[in-house]
Amino acid sequence: MQRLREHAWYNDLFLLAPVGYFVIGLDGVVLQANIAGAEMFAIDRRTAPGRNFRTFVAPRFREDFDGFLSQAVNSRETVQVRLELERSRPGCAFPATLLGSEDGSAQACRVIVEYAMGRLDALERSEARLRRIVHSAVEGVWEVDADSITSFVNPAMAAMLGYGIEDMLGRHLMEFIDEEGRALMERYVARRRQGVADRYEFKFVGRDGAPVWTALSTSPIFDHAGAYRGALALVTDISGRRRNEELTWAQASFDALTGLPNRHVFADRLQQEVRRTGRGRGMLALLYVEVDRLRDIHDGHGPEARDRVLQEASRRIAACVRASDTLARLEDDTFAVLLPGLEQPATVERVAQDIVQRIGHGMPLAEGQADLALSASIGIAVCPKDSGHAEELQAFAERAMRNARRGGGNRYCYYTPELQASAQSRQALAAGLREAIEKEQFEMMYQPIVSLATGEVHKAEALLRWRHPTRGLLEPAEFIPYAEASGMIVRIGDWAFRQAARQAGEWRERIGDGMQVTVNASSAQLRPGIEPSRGWLGFMRELGLAPEAMAIEVKESALQQDANERLRQLREEGMQLLLDDFGTGLSSLSKLTAGGLDYVKIDRTFVSRVEEEGSELALCEAIIAAAHRLGLKVVAEGVETRVQCALLTDAGCDYAQGYLFSPPVPAPELEELARARMLH
Repeated sequence: MQRLREHAWYNDLFLLAPVGYFVIGLDGVVLQANIAGAEMFAIDRRTAPGRNFRTFVAPRFREDFDGFLSQAVNSRETVQVRLELERSRPGCAFPATLLGSEDGSAQACRVIVEYAMGRLDALERSEARLRRIVHSAVEGVWEVDADSITSFVNPAMAAMLGYGIEDMLGRHLMEFIDEEGRALMERYVARRRQGVADRYEFKFVGRDGAPVWTALSTSPIFDHAGAYRGALALVTDISGRRRNEELTWAQASFDALTGLPNRHVFADRLQQEVRRTGRGRGMLALLYVEVDRLRDIHDGHGPEARDRVLQEASRRIAACVRASDTLARLEDDTFAVLLPGLEQPATVERVAQDIVQRIGHGMPLAEGQADLALSASIGIAVCPKDSGHAEELQAFAERAMRNARRGGGNRYCYYTPELQASAQSRQALAAGLREAIEKEQFEMMYQPIVSLATGEVHKAEALLRWRHPTRGLLEPAEFIPYAEASGMIVRIGDWAFRQAARQAGEWRERIGDGMQVTVNASSAQLRPGIEPSRGWLGFMRELGLAPEAMAIEVKESALQQDANERLRQLREEGMQLLLDDFGTGLSSLSKLTAGGLDYVKIDRTFVSRVEEEGSELALCEAIIAAAHRLGLKVVAEGVETRVQCALLTDAGCDYAQGYLFSPPVPAPELEELARARMLH
């Protein structure tokens, strides 16, 4: 029966037809009825389906009806019969004409019922009755013309949006829709022009600006020639239902006290992030954060004080994470944080340490009372290092959190002992950075950049080293990530720039004015408001150093908007700009035109394979050709063999650096190499 109803579901336009309209099954059971048809028999249209139409036929005409139904179900031509029908109230019979034809399913037919009186008189009476029905209907009725201009609304429709009828007539449909919904409505309008009737839920905007959620049944209107003339919609206000659904969803998904996602939502997001990480999208860290001493607050100050502390704790934790991270409240005193897409363990530790410090600041209990000192115990599990399964990660993070609590709280612990040991080592390293500048533990090394046309050393890249008191000479990869995570990169980078600038000044005096030193700068050093990089040009003027004596090397990420403004200022003053490691990030040749570049560095991973793989050489040739067309010079990094050097020279590369020429060396050694002029 349900299948028949769905198959026989008629066009909504007939719902408002001025004649009775029915879809009737083989057994005479009504499957659908329109408004006029239900009114004929004084029944509720919603209860009509399921009733046998024979009960509306006067007994002496039922055999005629059975014959009519049998023919109509099997005929594509219209079958007609005149008989007497009865309303649901006794003694209310009336003559009628039935017109029927099959509906295409061979299991039902469509039947039109007309009063057996003059057709013009019947039509006028039906139209008058229909106007009364539409005017008093609780559902909205909305008609638009072919240009989507409102041509008719009933009182219910106008009231639904808070307008008078005259206020809506003549106005475009899109005037009642917000910007977000207009593109969607245009797709629906296009479907109606194709003759498609639709049922959907849609949000309009009321006169007061509030959203009005509706359920619409829409039907296209075509004239006798088949031209589209507009559409008719039955509109039901479902705002109350939507509000209840949203409330139910919110209650099922979010913690009522903090407004954070609850355990169920968090579990779903964890599953999603684990799957993404399994596809090679970086590292995922799961943090369990327990706010210590909440039970003492509850017992000593009451549940309201505990709730205020939890709300404040949630705000402080939220301030430590990115918008792309997930923060949830799992239970009374435990929060969870998801950090997806990580590249460096130092990022996890920075977040964990930030949470520990923020929770450790005094928590306000009430006005006039002293702040309460609290602490946090944090457990960390890492995917895929610890596990690639969501349930195991949760268990491991919880176990690590308990270890942090047993250690006295106010700390974080990894689940894996090796990760914990590495974290402690990194913590010690990060702490040592604070002393490195004061104790002059940083050193500058320089690697020559050689002209492939002449073999001369025109440039040198300044490379930072840290002579650690116990671990020896450390390369940037061993400490720069922690300098960036702690924010110390700004101070360290400023020191490196000034040292390199002094050295550039000395070399230009002793070697020649063409000598240039390049310095690496991270996007953190170049953001608006960062003072040290703002002072670089002034420092060079103090040294009497021309701006072109220095060049800034940046990664692709620094070409984003926040750092790009500072780079533009430096370049306008005469400093040059190099794009480092081109091809290793989200590279595209459009990046070569976006940042006012002077040089492009081909990453060593491509250079190392030019001898073995023709595709890598072809890629290098393409980069070189594209850069030259844009007026840029090209530097190849990591050149280690004479074959690589020859291939790159033949490809038109301008400069090269690598161990074929020299490793990074102290300034005096580089000066000797530069004086030698020829390196190959």
